[in-house]
Amino acid sequence: MSEKKAFIYVDGAARGNPGDAGIGIVIKDKENKPMAQLYKYIGQATNNIAEYTALIYATQQALILGLKDLVIHSDSELLIKQLNGEYRVKNANLKPFYEQFLHLKTGFDNIEAKQIAREDNKEADKLANQAIDSRIDTGLKSF
Repeated sequence: MSEKKAFIYVDGAARGNPGDAGIGIVIKDKENKPMAQLYKYIGQATNNIAEYTALIYATQQALILGLKDLVIHSDSELLIKQLNGEYRVKNANLKPFYEQFLHLKTGFDNIEAKQIAREDNKEADKLANQAIDSRIDTGLKSF
C-alpha cells in the first residue's frame, strides 16, 4: 500500500434545488486518522453541482497534501457512476466539473470512486451543512 494513500469522503448539500449550498470534505490516511477537513459555502447551486464542487476541492486538497493514491467515497450515486463511466455526463452544467476532475486526476497514480450509504458519510455531510448554516466561505483544518 502506498505511503501516499488516502481515503476521501465528499458531500455536497443544497437547501432547495437550486438553493443555498455547501460542501464538506474529510481526508483520512490509511490508518483512518484525519489528515484534513474542509467545508465551504458555495452560494446558490444544485445538489449535483455541490457534489461535484466537493469532489474538485477534495482532489485539489489531495494534490496540495502530496497524495498519490485516492479512494473517493460519496453517497451520490450520480457522481460515483459518472466517475466510474457507468453513466454519461449529459448535463451541460456538470460537464465542466467532470472535465476539471479528469484533468486533476492526471496528477495521481490511482483514483478509485466508491459509493457509500448516506449514514457512512455523516462527517462530510455535517461539514457541508455547517457551511450552509454559518455561511462560512472556507474552513480548513489540517491535522
